[in-house]
Amino acid sequence: MNYIDPHIHMVSRTTDDYKRMAMAGCALVSEPAFWAGFDRSGVEGFRDYFRQLTVVEGRRAKLYGIEHACWLCINAKEAENVSLSREVIAMIPEFLELPNVLGIGEIGLNKNTKNESIIFREHLDLASRTNELVLVHTPHLADKYQGTRMILDMLAHESRISASRVCIDHVEEHTIRPALEAGHWVGMTLYPITKCTPSRAADLIEIYGTERIMVNSAGDWGHSDPLAVPEFIFEMRARGHSESTIRRVVYENPLAFFSQCQRFRFEPRKEKLATS
Repeated sequence: MNYIDPHIHMVSRTTDDYKRMAMAGCALVSEPAFWAGFDRSGVEGFRDYFRQLTVVEGRRAKLYGIEHACWLCINAKEAENVSLSREVIAMIPEFLELPNVLGIGEIGLNKNTKNESIIFREHLDLASRTNELVLVHTPHLADKYQGTRMILDMLAHESRISASRVCIDHVEEHTIRPALEAGHWVGMTLYPITKCTPSRAADLIEIYGTERIMVNSAGDWGHSDPLAVPEFIFEMRARGHSESTIRRVVYENPLAFFSQCQRFRFEPRKEKLATS
């Protein structure tokens, strides 16, 4: 089954990962801007990083038959530096007309601080003025529920952005319901230890259904699995779910969300039919 990984940081992955993902059926990856493992010192570092996302990774992905799209922002970990964040936000429009840019993301909160909230709202203002989709990072572990509530409250006060044009990512059992009830798309991240396992994600599909729900690996520098989405497919099949149900979560839903971006173009590749 062809699939899409709607959140993976391929700048941190090897070309062997691209090959393994292609062999497993990956047709498209979506790469949000994120933390580089250290705080960058100036806006030019981000400009170079955005060139890497919009040019270099696309070329690397195509070598393995995978399409590559991306998102741009300054991430929550670096948002404590408000002056730098504002410089980066002012620079982002230089890249927004590129055909492989999906929108603003992954913005959000890390430690739920005042400065993070300021920069989150200023990212939302940019997205509203430029009519961009938004991908939102919710905090980790103990900070997740409070941070998710703060994010949903801030989004509710930004009337210029339709809820259906926002994906709340890294949802878990205690945060998926309020995000869905607010009208947003949601992403379940399949981490080996933290966030959701494929089994927990399958549980949530069985509770909430498939509408406006996606799964992703969020593969990055840390302990993560770039083949997490195929692991989810395996889990769903083992539980007896239909191919159409699985395909909706891992392929059709990401396409539906991304297609709200007027620049988004994707030519689905034909799947080989199994023969007996």
